Parts: sequence; C-alpha cells; structure tokens
Amino acid sequence: MEKDRGNRKVRSGVVVSDAMDKTVVVRVERLFKHPVYKKYIRRHKKFMAHDEQNQCRVGDKVQIVESRPYSKSKCWRVQSVIEKTTEVR
Repeated sequence: MEKDRGNRKVRSGVVVSDAMDKTVVVRVERLFKHPVYKKYIRRHKKFMAHDEQNQCRVGDKVQIVESRPYSKSKCWRVQSVIEKTTEVR
C-alpha cells in the first residue's frame, strides 16, 4: 500500500522508444477545441519515464505517474501497462 502523497498527475500514452536501460519514452496525445474555430486539434508530447523492470516494449499502452526526479529529464514513472503489443520485432 502506497502512502497518500497528494494529487499526482497521471497520463496514459504509447511507448515509442525502449532503447535505454530502465527508461522508456512515452508519447501522450491530447485533444482540445480551438478557441476560435471550434475544431478539435490533436497535440502530443513525449515524456521520459522510469521503468524499473524493463517490462515495456515499443507499442505498449502505459499509464505514467508524476514522481521524484530520477535524472535531468526523467521525472515520471510507469505505473502500469494497460495493453501489451502483439507485434514481434
């Protein structure tokens, strides 16, 4: 049981790189409505996340949660794997 440490940001996205040790790059997409034209726009951002067991592969859908800084560019960690990819590399 994890202690309650306040509200942490949670995002879900797709793993786009797993080349590093204990680190994955997760692409998170979001949809928002344009303020003038009212059309939906798709934007994405890539986050580096800590993957302790090296369990994530490219194409997996994962849920990441905000955490302490693990390195200069890595302050998220993989909370769970939502869907594993069936593609074989």
